[in-house]
Amino acid sequence: MSSRTHGFEMITISTLTQIPILGMEDIKFVVVFIDDILVYSKTESEHDQHLRIVLQILREKQLYEKLSKCEFWLSEVVFLGHVVFAEGIRVDPKKIEPIVQWKTPRNVFEVHSFLGLAGYYRRFVNRFSKIALPMTKLLQKNVPFFWDDQCQRSFETLKQMLIEAPVLTLPESGKDFFVYSDDKP
Repeated sequence: MSSRTHGFEMITISTLTQIPILGMEDIKFVVVFIDDILVYSKTESEHDQHLRIVLQILREKQLYEKLSKCEFWLSEVVFLGHVVFAEGIRVDPKKIEPIVQWKTPRNVFEVHSFLGLAGYYRRFVNRFSKIALPMTKLLQKNVPFFWDDQCQRSFETLKQMLIEAPVLTLPESGKDFFVYSDDKP
């Protein structure tokens, strides 16, 4: 959703109370999730056209919303725990605060809870699986819970990497890029 050549992106979010919105599934510049609609574009004129299309579809489906619940022409939007803006996507600092404040786990349930929440943002942490491995081993059946220095380092490293998480962007057409896979511990 990033436009490096134009340096900005216009986003609209509208909260609707009547979903599903039929007929928008195939539109490339719209994201619909439960009761939110995001419209994104590379330029202001393109965004104007995109908004007109989306609003026309809503009118045809007789789906209406109070203007006070809509936001238009935003340069960034918080969506599903992420901040989406022209340069890319970053973690929402408000959503990772509980991870950063998390106390050292004292049992398997707490390790599982921490890894579940931190794992939501795994795409922002290079080698997440490898870093989390000492804690992940504690989740195996018939493994006694023993929190050692490796687990503590793993725990602290993941928290720090989420604080320093990079902005993720889409590859630019015509430029080289590297793909990293986190499929093996």
